[in-house]
Amino acid sequence: MIGERAVQKISSTRGFAKVAPHVVPVLDRAVHRLTRGRVLLSARMLPGVILTSTGARSGLARRTPLACMPEDGGRSWILVGSNFGRTDHPSWTHNLLAHPDAEIDWKGTSIPVRARLLQGEERAEVWRTALTFWPPYATYQQRVEREIRLFRISRR
Repeated sequence: MIGERAVQKISSTRGFAKVAPHVVPVLDRAVHRLTRGRVLLSARMLPGVILTSTGARSGLARRTPLACMPEDGGRSWILVGSNFGRTDHPSWTHNLLAHPDAEIDWKGTSIPVRARLLQGEERAEVWRTALTFWPPYATYQQRVEREIRLFRISRR
């Protein structure tokens, strides 16, 4: 699919990494709110959720639109802390490490979930799947020294 390859190529650029974190989440939240949870703009390219986590330091609810890899018929999802290939881990990953109980909005349905950081061979296996699912993750990883965090979120 030519459109998909073009989007993957664009999303692998440093310019996209600078602009996207400021634009994509704002547009996602606005469209999601306007459509009462029926539409997540970025989900037109990749499946997506709105993650509501508890702030690691603030303790406040934080809503973050994220791409995800659904697993097991919608019983679990993989979240990739790529941060568009930026140097720091995204704040939502810190939130899940501090407070693994969260909630997602998946296709208009609120689902309580528990997050688990993947490590070792389990992480390696899921990472290989993630690279097939969205090849730009490889570019993001090459660009940073940190290991991109992967979380499996499962229904509580």
